[in-house]
Amino acid sequence: MNAIKLRTLCTAAALAASSVAFVGCTTTRPDDHPSTASSRVSIDAQVDATLSKLYDAVPDSRELIARSRGVLVFPSVVGGSLGVGAEYGRGALRVGNRTQAYYSTTAGSVGFQAGAHSRAVIYVFTNQEALDRFRNSKGWTVGADATVAAATVGANGRIDTNTMRQPVVGFVLNNLGLEAGVSIQGARIAEVRL
Repeated sequence: MNAIKLRTLCTAAALAASSVAFVGCTTTRPDDHPSTASSRVSIDAQVDATLSKLYDAVPDSRELIARSRGVLVFPSVVGGSLGVGAEYGRGALRVGNRTQAYYSTTAGSVGFQAGAHSRAVIYVFTNQEALDRFRNSKGWTVGADATVAAATVGANGRIDTNTMRQPVVGFVLNNLGLEAGVSIQGARIAEVRL
């Protein structure tokens, strides 16, 4: 078997193993996954729950989001890997506490890695220019189309003032709370019709 066929076979096996790992990994209950008829209602309810978790974990986030021009929330970004990794999730953009559109996020990676995870990812657009650039894009990639500052939270639970001044601030939550030091670069975000 030549190297290309072996690599293709290994990649296919890794993707198959990752998809099996996805089944048991989520921050939401199985009945939270939307059917076609109730997708919008379900996503909106999950967005509300995710924002409540963020406000509990980082009290300053409530004020930051209230002053923001918009917030994009992905309640459950599910990922897994066995050499090749992938992530996928759906969420909603809110402006003035009203849902404006629905989005999907995808990301991939290659390298030594194994396992599965689920997390919530929140992007806060602190100024109108950042929000307009996002909304006018035909697909937005974190790190390429915009720099997203990962929220820095001090030991006292307060958001770093430098973080609050960035055009786009990102938060990542898992079942235990706020994840620190997590990279969100490379995520591809696109609007979806539900």
